[in-house]
Amino acid sequence: MAEHSTVAVLGTGIMGTAIAHNLLRTGHTVRVWNRTAAKAEPLAAEGAELAATAAEAVTGADTVITTLYDGPAALEAATAAAPGLRPGAVWLQATTVDLDSVAELAELARQAGVLFVDSPVLGTKGPAEAGQLTVLAAGPDEARAKVGSVLEAIGQRTIWVGDDATTAAATRLKLVCNNWVLALTHGTAETLGLAKGLGVDPQSFFDAVAGGGIDCGYLHIKSDVILSDGYEPPSFALSTAAKDARLIVEAAEAADVRMDLTAAGAERFRRAEEQGHGDKDMAASYFASFD
Repeated sequence: MAEHSTVAVLGTGIMGTAIAHNLLRTGHTVRVWNRTAAKAEPLAAEGAELAATAAEAVTGADTVITTLYDGPAALEAATAAAPGLRPGAVWLQATTVDLDSVAELAELARQAGVLFVDSPVLGTKGPAEAGQLTVLAAGPDEARAKVGSVLEAIGQRTIWVGDDATTAAATRLKLVCNNWVLALTHGTAETLGLAKGLGVDPQSFFDAVAGGGIDCGYLHIKSDVILSDGYEPPSFALSTAAKDARLIVEAAEAADVRMDLTAAGAERFRRAEEQGHGDKDMAASYFASFD
């Protein structure tokens, strides 16, 4: 298994910061870049090298990881980084993006002579910080052989779903998985909103479903956030979840699939954002239940 002496992380939000931390913890040399430089500065205390530009961050790097907001942001950063990319390096594209952006990013990688891996991750802040993400990946065998130590540092497992990143197989799977996560989040938020409106003690609800087929670990995770008013810092920001909901609906429409629940969930997120909850945990969907 190849060790990589230098890994560049472009984007140091919740995921990027956690990934960089775990790479440093496992002995990798890490360079970080973020459009808002102050967000990357705390990693310097852990030993990360701060880069002034994306191109500087990737220069000479064996592996590049993009963990940005969306497809356009990833394309903008990668385009800026392109002059510094080393031919033969591996690019792990971990941003959750739209399907069309995967093809654009893969083409940019081809032009730069780097090995492109479509590799979004499953997990929120806690699993990311613990190095327990699940990586969904599609890319050439040559890339797989080079990034073993990197993937081991950031995740508990990697699920390879193909050897051609241009098919966006990993991103397609990520959208399916995220749809389930968002459904559980909204279901929890709405149910607790209904309990409040009807004067039902939430604990009575938990007791009623405990241990049965409709009980769910995620129900309790998000219920704890709502009932403790523990929305900050977010495990997964509502504004980012809203973006993912839009991506899911758009992908479904292109495939002639109706996503009524997801579209309604996207509307809940929109209302919660308008109420000022965009930077809070996505469980703040709860606030959309009330005027």
